[in-house]
Amino acid sequence: MSIVIGVLVIVVGIAVSIGLHEVGHMVPAKRFGVRVSQYMIGFGPTLWSRTKGETEYGVKAFPLGGYVRMVGMMPPAPEGATAPRRTGFFSQVIADARDQSVEEIRPGEESRAFYNLSTPKKLTVMLGGPVMNLLLAVVFMAGAFAIPVYQASTTLGTVSACVPTATGAACDAATAPSPAALAGLKAGDRIVSYDGVAVKSWNDVLTQISAAGTRTVPVVVERDGRQLTVSVTPVEATRAVLDADGAPVKDADGAVQTTTGAFLGVSSLAQRASQPMSELPAVVGEVFTGTASMVATFPYRIYQAAEATFTDTPRSADSAMSVVGMGRVVVEVVGADAGVPERVSFVLGLLASLNMALFVFNLIPLLPLDGGHVVNALYEGAKRQVARFRGVHPLPGPADVARMMPVAYVMFVVLLGSGVLLMVADVVDPVRIFG
Repeated sequence: MSIVIGVLVIVVGIAVSIGLHEVGHMVPAKRFGVRVSQYMIGFGPTLWSRTKGETEYGVKAFPLGGYVRMVGMMPPAPEGATAPRRTGFFSQVIADARDQSVEEIRPGEESRAFYNLSTPKKLTVMLGGPVMNLLLAVVFMAGAFAIPVYQASTTLGTVSACVPTATGAACDAATAPSPAALAGLKAGDRIVSYDGVAVKSWNDVLTQISAAGTRTVPVVVERDGRQLTVSVTPVEATRAVLDADGAPVKDADGAVQTTTGAFLGVSSLAQRASQPMSELPAVVGEVFTGTASMVATFPYRIYQAAEATFTDTPRSADSAMSVVGMGRVVVEVVGADAGVPERVSFVLGLLASLNMALFVFNLIPLLPLDGGHVVNALYEGAKRQVARFRGVHPLPGPADVARMMPVAYVMFVVLLGSGVLLMVADVVDPVRIFG
């Protein structure tokens, strides 16, 4: 039941995201005079619909997609072109696409066909959907930033009594005191600066400790409302790697894993705090580049998911997932030992990542994705600009988009097959974020 609830949360999030994506197409299309005959969320049988004005609005049985039907998406065959022989499957597909597009145009409304729009207007309509997803990603991410969640702060939670050993043994009279203890640092001190560099986050503190190494450096802390300056001299130490519960981490052979580096002997106090909005642009940029990298390697990730599903190869934590997989992730987070703010923040972050993926994925320059229409519009505009430069009249007509329908069919089959494969993978060998 919990998995079902998790899947429903993701399905609703996807449905809302896709619905607003289609609004991003519909609003500019109507503003430019294109007749929009349908606005639908989902695919399959229609569950509910209502006609308002000249547009039918509805919801279909499978809310994992959507579309707006804009009249005249594909122009008739170019004048003087030989009618294609409808003997092959793809020839029939091209001819049927043209015929259906022409049949949707009412007598006297030829000017309202999408293919008659100028290149800038076509680009505005087709980019409206992906841009809406980008805006949603920013909004969801900002919401996640605004929620106070537990995170490492610059306030000290603990001060180690001694320098740890490689075996993780407890402190005793023979072990050396930690540099932090020798300097007089205490739990509750808030680090203001380290080695003369102001710190705003625990990552800043760790960065400065690593950069300064074992040099003696000044540290400014705030204690009981007053600022104090102490000198600390970190030491080079080889210590055991600890897990979230503080227990030593062991490798496959049972040996304790170790790490070597500058050791001060302090840990952060986790406190509820919202993230500063000033960091939002940088995080949005990181999510965008990470998503673009995932989309660029999508075929390989599908191969990895298939390999993990049908062999003994373990599934990687950053594997591509279907709606089932994302639902499982939500269930793991909801069932984890975390507060409500942390859970809500995580779901908002997941929806932000989902919308960033929709933004990037829809820009792939192949039909039936928005990027395919964008490329056609740019090609059409380039042809007209060249004709203007050369003084050719009349200018070339609309790009013959119907000729790209075979590509759209192949892409549809590939996307459908990939989606089914990922669903199977998420049932047989799901991604587990908590190990």
